[in-house]
Amino acid sequence: MNVTAKELIARGPSLSVGILTADLLRLGEELEALDNAGVTIAHVDVMDGVFCPRMTVGPPIVKALPSRLVKDVHLMIDEPLEKVRTYVDAGAGILTFHVESTIHPHRVLQSLAGAGVVRGVALNPGTPVSAIEPLLDDLELVLVLAVNPGWGGQLFIPSTEGRIAEVRSLVGDREIVVAVDGGIAKANVERVASLGVDLIVTGSAVYDGNAPAENAREMLEMVGRARAGASA
Repeated sequence: MNVTAKELIARGPSLSVGILTADLLRLGEELEALDNAGVTIAHVDVMDGVFCPRMTVGPPIVKALPSRLVKDVHLMIDEPLEKVRTYVDAGAGILTFHVESTIHPHRVLQSLAGAGVVRGVALNPGTPVSAIEPLLDDLELVLVLAVNPGWGGQLFIPSTEGRIAEVRSLVGDREIVVAVDGGIAKANVERVASLGVDLIVTGSAVYDGNAPAENAREMLEMVGRARAGASA
């Protein structure tokens, strides 16, 4: 499914659920849990063992995801310029790479112009937010990482709240999605949703091996409360 930045912003905070913590041998059933909860965005973390210490999945898994879902692809890979097109061809609706992964982020963004994807850049926790400023006219999404990429079980870094505010200030009135990823759980999702973000990425909080549909539904309700509070 394709989506635009304008549509994502209009929805208010939405959930994008990472599939790598699901049971990949039962992926069809696991994705039905998202359907049952009303989640329409599936997040895929692509790691290459170079930019990140782990290796995960590639275009075949992205292509295998059903087209009823927005495929939110997060590239944690080195030098993505020659690789992004394969993810577009696999049906990515949102395609994000790291500003730290290439010395020519403009070229990557420009190579995706007109490809029908929401073009995003991601920021590691230690990267100054100002790094995105020269790119703002060529992107539609900024992903703020609340953990260091490549390691599981990390907690949400508290300074992320200030970084989200910095990004929001830089974005201004541009039609750019502000997203956050890492350490998002039931305990903090409502707080995170109140920070002025448009998209919240979570994973193991939903796919805990027990009740993914119930978990996703509960988190959506929490996000909805934050949205209602912001509009009150």
